[in-house]
Amino acid sequence: MSKNAKIAAGGVAVGLILLIWLPWWVAFLIVVGVPTAAYLALDPSQRRRLRRVGRKELGR
Repeated sequence: MSKNAKIAAGGVAVGLILLIWLPWWVAFLIVVGVPTAAYLALDPSQRRRLRRVGRKELGR
């Protein structure tokens, strides 16, 4: 299993546990809020690089 697949599987497992343990709207805020906060913590140059790499990967 690749590294990205392990991360995705872990994210799904954590999401399911949060949905069972917390109200659905709190779990939704965590699932959406953590990646958003991580993106906003990047420098503007890092955000540009991330967007550029993301577009390249989509074009493959």
